[in-house]
Order: sequence, then C-alpha cells, then structure tokens
Amino acid sequence: MISIKVPPLGESIVEATVGRWLTEEGQAVAAGDPLLELETDKINVEVPAPTAGVLTRRLVNEGDTVTLDQPLAEFDDTAAGATAGAAAARASAPSTAAASSASPASSGAASAPAVAHETTPAPRAAASGAQGAAAPPAAPAAKRAAAERGVDLSQVTGTGRDGRITKGDVLDHAARAGSGGAQGAAQGATPPAPATPSATSPAGAPSRPAPAFPAPVPGAQRAASGERETREKMSTRRKRIAENLLQSANATARLTTFNEIDMSAVSALRARWRERVEKEHGVKLTFMPFFVRAATMALQSYPVVNAQVDGDSILYHHYVNMGIAVASDQGLVVPVIKDADRKGMLEVSGEMAALAKRARDGKLTMDDLTGGTFTITNGGVFGSLVSTPILNYPQVGILGLHAIQDRPVAVDGKVEIRPMMYVALTYDHRIVDGQQAVLFLVRVKQLMEDPASMLIA
Repeated sequence: MISIKVPPLGESIVEATVGRWLTEEGQAVAAGDPLLELETDKINVEVPAPTAGVLTRRLVNEGDTVTLDQPLAEFDDTAAGATAGAAAARASAPSTAAASSASPASSGAASAPAVAHETTPAPRAAASGAQGAAAPPAAPAAKRAAAERGVDLSQVTGTGRDGRITKGDVLDHAARAGSGGAQGAAQGATPPAPATPSATSPAGAPSRPAPAFPAPVPGAQRAASGERETREKMSTRRKRIAENLLQSANATARLTTFNEIDMSAVSALRARWRERVEKEHGVKLTFMPFFVRAATMALQSYPVVNAQVDGDSILYHHYVNMGIAVASDQGLVVPVIKDADRKGMLEVSGEMAALAKRARDGKLTMDDLTGGTFTITNGGVFGSLVSTPILNYPQVGILGLHAIQDRPVAVDGKVEIRPMMYVALTYDHRIVDGQQAVLFLVRVKQLMEDPASMLIA
C-alpha cells in the first residue's frame, strides 16, 4: 500500500486546493495516470499514479486545502489483476462508443456530448461522413472542458503529444463553433477566455473587432437554470489574484499616463514580412514583438521604470524580464520572457507562442511565471479602447495596449484616416516621476511609428 502525498509545488508555494478528483475509489489506473488535480495560486498540478494499481481510498475532498507532504489517498500497487481488467475495459470502450454513435456519424451530425466522459473518445467521423480511425485520447482537463461546453471530442483536432487533445484544443474548437463555424475555423484560434480586464494573449495581435468569447462568463450557465442567486467558492488562484491586486493598490502610489500611436508604419511592415517570416521561421509575426522591442529599448533609456522599491532603496535591473499578461479560464497569469532585451523579434515571437500554448494547456511552470521586471497587458484583443492597468507588484511599471481603431487625425495640416491605438503606462509615483513616465511612453510611440529605428538605435 502506498500513500499518495502532496508533491513539491514550487518555490514559496506551501499549500494548494484539491481541484478535482480524476480517479474514483476502486478504479484501476496505469503508471503515470493522473489521480487528482491540485490548484495553486500560480499553476495547476496533476498528481500521477506512481505505478499501476488501484486507488483504494481518498483522504481529502474537492475544495479542501492541503499542505506539502500531506497524505491525499491510499494506493494499492499490488492489484495487478484489477489493473489488467481495467485496461481491458478501456480497450473495449472505442468499439462500444462507435456502435452507439454510428447513426449520427453516418448522417454527419455530432455525437452526443456524453462521449466527452468516455475514457477513450468515440471514433472520429471523416469529412465525407464515413467512420474513421479512433480519435486520440484527451487530457482530463480537456474532457472536463468539453463536458462543460457541450463539445464533442470526436470533432476536436488534438495538438498535444501523439495527437492528444488538450484543454486548449477544446477551447479553440468551442470558440470557432461559437463564432460561426467555418468562418471561425478559417480565422484560427481566438484568445483564451478573459478572466480580468487587464489580460491578453501573447500570441494574438491587437485587432479592431472584438473576438467571440470561447465560453460564457462564470455563473452564466447556472443563471440559465432560473436560479436567482448562486454561490461559488473562490479558487486558490482567484484568492491569490485578489490578494495581489489589493497589495498592489495599497502598497503603491500609482498613476497612469496616456498616449496614442499611429500604427500605419508597423502595420505595413508586418504585412510585408508576415508571410515570409511564418514560412521561413515557423512563427507568426504579430504586433506584440514590436511592442516588446520598443518597450525594452525605452526601459534602457529610462531604467527607473524597470526598477522596484526594496525597503528604502531602489533596486535597478540591468536586464528586462518581460511579463506578458495572459487570461485563462483559471485566472490571470503573467508568463515571463527572460532577458527579452537580448533577444530578437523572431525569438521573442517563438517564445511568446510557446508560453501562450502552455498557458492554455495549463502546463506553465514556476520558472515561466517568476522573475518579471516589467509587464505588458493587451486589452485590445477583447475590444478595450482605453483602460488603466494595475501594477504587477512589486514592479513599478505596466504598459497597457488597446484596440486598433481607424480615426481621423491631422497629418501635415490635412485630415487623414489612420489606424490608431491608445496606450497607457501605469507607474509607481514613489520612484517614477511624471516626466520619466511620459518620456518613456513617448519613446515607445516614436519607435512604433518608425519601426526601422528599432534596428539601428
């Protein structure tokens, strides 16, 4: 008999919340199969089975707070017979599911949402309506997301290892279906579900139309049942987000300054190089790498915006670890691009895409989320025109990007229609003076309106 305990959760994390049990008592599992999911203030952690065996007893319930090394369950690693029986049952699941979904598949209709709960998804129907090969397995988080959104896993294309369906695949599929089916699919995946007003997708570019949300806001589905009120316990991450926001509000003297950027030049440059960059380097050239480059150069000119308060001292960072705020359905996270000031735009693009995917799939590590010195947040991907971002404490500066909007502007004494974007810098007035903040934002504006200067400056 083995005692399953809370594993190490990362630096400075000493407790977690039991999110969901993924295995029932008496259920046989293979080595490495996830038994339960723990939620921390930064990442979610799946606790795997150490060997093949049977989960004999749960010692904690969903929603319980647990600490490091606390026993979670009892596990029988000697139940080889039960394990073999469970494996045989799982192996027979595809044929059973296929038989039950034969009629819908033959007519081109989606199979019943209940398939999302199967250990192995039903066979995927081919485009012509004929039965195809069995769909790849889905991660537990993907199954839950599919069940919550009524998504048929047999219609989802997996991008994980060996074609495994991830939670991000389900959210992307739901977003495309919700924004018009084929049209949404042609446009590609939309950003993750927004959790706070100051969130963005690092791989996404500021765009004029607000994208369709991939899922209803929390509580919307229950409200449809006719209940007048519902109560939901905050997750560990949501509680920590609330604590951090209050700490930022109470511990800083924050002020916001605004400017606007003519995006004509950078839009033309991006349009000219986008296809070639994607073809030759395999990364999408979005607007965000340009802003990362402009911000890092502006921080070199005004290093106090990249500093932090340490007691009665100012700690200056002679490097830029750029945080990019990302919204996920678990809450706001800020993955960090380390030494962004020493990386080119293409390297930044590739790293942002990788971080965005890990954020959607719930695979971010503690190293991905720590060490940031400055943050960029982009409400423009959700249609925000103007906002005042809140500081990511203990940082003293955060750059807020917004939607691009065609507006009439005066150019050389004439009125022209230009693609304009409002930008905002929130800063800690304790060490950043208004002059430095304004000049920082003006520098970002100059670089973005003349992107060639970023190559020679």
